[in-house]
Amino acid sequence: MCSNWHTIKYHFRVIKCCIEKLYQVASINWNGFCSFIVMKIKMQKEKEDKTVKEAFQEFIKYCKVKSLSESTISYYKTSYSYFVDFYGADKSTKGITRALVNDFILYLKGRDMNNTSVNSRLRRVRAMLYYFMRLGYMEEFKIEMIKAEKKLKKTYSDSELELLLEKPDKKECSFAQYRNWVIVNYLVGTGNRLKTLVNVKIEDIDFDSGYITLKKTKNKKQQVIPLSKQLAKILVEYLEYREGELEDYLFCNIYGKKLKESTLKSAIRKYNLRRGVDKTSIHLFRHTFAKKWILAGGDVFRLQKILGHSTMDVVKEYVNMFGDDLKKEFDKFNPLDQVADNHDPIQMK
Repeated sequence: MCSNWHTIKYHFRVIKCCIEKLYQVASINWNGFCSFIVMKIKMQKEKEDKTVKEAFQEFIKYCKVKSLSESTISYYKTSYSYFVDFYGADKSTKGITRALVNDFILYLKGRDMNNTSVNSRLRRVRAMLYYFMRLGYMEEFKIEMIKAEKKLKKTYSDSELELLLEKPDKKECSFAQYRNWVIVNYLVGTGNRLKTLVNVKIEDIDFDSGYITLKKTKNKKQQVIPLSKQLAKILVEYLEYREGELEDYLFCNIYGKKLKESTLKSAIRKYNLRRGVDKTSIHLFRHTFAKKWILAGGDVFRLQKILGHSTMDVVKEYVNMFGDDLKKEFDKFNPLDQVADNHDPIQMK
């Protein structure tokens, strides 16, 4: 009997010891769990409340750090002004919701803007708001463009190009008139953007290899494009009059200094009007280059590289923009017509 009692006491002490151990472990785990919860709360501390004006100033600083062009930043500022006119500059970014953005779209439409113009403003406001979202200044949600019909891009017709490309009499014209003629040839022969053109230097033209190096492009990437034989011939003659050092800009004002974009826009506008062409946009030469390249059977992938597009999206727009021009010689290249022309007609009994 005594032996059994000692055995019971022993087992009781063992069970008591186990219970105490379990309590200690549970206590430690509970305290650790509480500490973890406190840490998570601290880590999830809400971002500082920002006004739209304060957040936009940070966005502009970010744009400058990313080396975006002044014109791009100017477009952002213009679109921002539309947004703050609607919502307010001193209001919190936290009040910007999906419903508010939809109301902003209706606000733009109420200003007699077509859908393309609305998308133009909305696209820049979206970039700004997405930046706010990444910094945690507002809730995250997707902002989609509205449906808009894309208009066919205008181009210079063949008859207009004949007027613009007619060479002036060098004995009677001024240097500016001659230079403008050379620039029009350059634009038709390269499809370069205005900003790219005014930053080309004499040293960037490699007549031996037949290439032009473009150092100032929209996507900030240096680009090398082919130099056509006709354009090379024109530039060689032009440089006999322009002269200058290798590091000088290819196209200059009458004093040999770099051309400003605004000056060139005005010069080409006057040049075109004097030759009886009402279209005066420099960018239309880029559309014209793309159009004539494609209609001549040029490879669209090479066109993408020459124009400096990172994707095929814009090139696809060029392919779709010609309307009636795509009908020209359609039967000649259509596979069905090609096959049918190679067979004698079947005689009906």
